[in-house]
Amino acid sequence: MKPIELLESSPVIAAVKDENGLNRSFASECQVVFILYGNICNIESIVHRVKEQGKIAIVHVDLTAGLSAKEIAVDYIKENTRADGIISTKPLLVKRASELGLYGIQRTFMIDSMAMNTMKKQLDSFQPDMVEVMPGIVPKILKEIRSYTDIPIIAGGLISDKKDIMSAFAAGADAISTTKEDLWFV
Repeated sequence: MKPIELLESSPVIAAVKDENGLNRSFASECQVVFILYGNICNIESIVHRVKEQGKIAIVHVDLTAGLSAKEIAVDYIKENTRADGIISTKPLLVKRASELGLYGIQRTFMIDSMAMNTMKKQLDSFQPDMVEVMPGIVPKILKEIRSYTDIPIIAGGLISDKKDIMSAFAAGADAISTTKEDLWFV
């Protein structure tokens, strides 16, 4: 499935940070689950549980304990889990995911103009499948990024209510990711 089709089918993404969140995500209509916890001993099991529910499993490799910040971490995820993709702040890992046929999501933190310029250079040097912009409550920045690229944009971080979701969509986001479980059911 193309990245934009994936986000159109599931514009609210369940970003789970623990077992309770994972279990709650199964009851939601969210079809995509960002796995923001785990370690090399249990990530296969976590991904398996997500896949059993018929959902898309995306592993945040930077937050998976025991994995290095090297491309081999993505190979490990591909070979040892049934994950559909990865999220990382490290462009080489995202690029490797795409090479292996996984969704590669570049997570970027917009803290200043230097971060914006770095993100633009990264998007020019390689094409991630999606880019997750954090915090996701900065409509002006989302509009600027949308004007720069047609890569699907996920707004994440500090999304606290339905108004934030609607503002992100109005600014050009294709989807939002949130750990706020009540928003998985809006």
